[in-house]
Amino acid sequence: MARYFDLHPDNPQPRTVSQITAMLRDGGLIAYPTDSCYALGAQVGNRDALDRIRTIRQLDAKHHFTLVCRDFAQLGQFVQLDNDVFRAIKSVTPGSYTFILPATKEVPKRLLHPKKKTVGVRIPDHKVVQAILEDLGEPLLSSTLLLPGQEEALTEGWEIQDRLEHEVDGVVDSGHCGPDPTTVIDYSSGIAEVVRVGTGDPSRFE
Repeated sequence: MARYFDLHPDNPQPRTVSQITAMLRDGGLIAYPTDSCYALGAQVGNRDALDRIRTIRQLDAKHHFTLVCRDFAQLGQFVQLDNDVFRAIKSVTPGSYTFILPATKEVPKRLLHPKKKTVGVRIPDHKVVQAILEDLGEPLLSSTLLLPGQEEALTEGWEIQDRLEHEVDGVVDSGHCGPDPTTVIDYSSGIAEVVRVGTGDPSRFE
């Protein structure tokens, strides 16, 4: 049964945050809130968790996974950014956007799009996520928690606990979370392409 973590949305309790990151380092898979909707998260190198995410969401090999990063210094280790793209992303970050970019060699091959060699990255504007990332010291492998057959993500921690208590190791709850995912901008060709409209305003990339 998944462990339930209740965190204050503005002042996450350090002891609880440490318990969450310990679970992640031990190979755990968590469901956690973001500034868009709930997501599934694990350590980047956790092959078992990657397979579990694929199973929970019924994803194919072409799905873009996301590396949720604390800041640009971390993000820059995993994707290639020219100056124009950097400035465009910087203008809306942190925020509810995911950017698809060419990956560096730091990204495990199994996380890459098989043909494009790209990966999703984002820096969330969410105090609980930032606290987890700071304590973990590395990005989170992440995927939107959108279950098969659903058009909207689950919004309440207790609801996720009921639905996924045997499929994840932990559920992080910091209050109500929105139903809409991030807006996804594909920069793999060097030019912005809006591929999913979500919480973030897509107008500046259109």
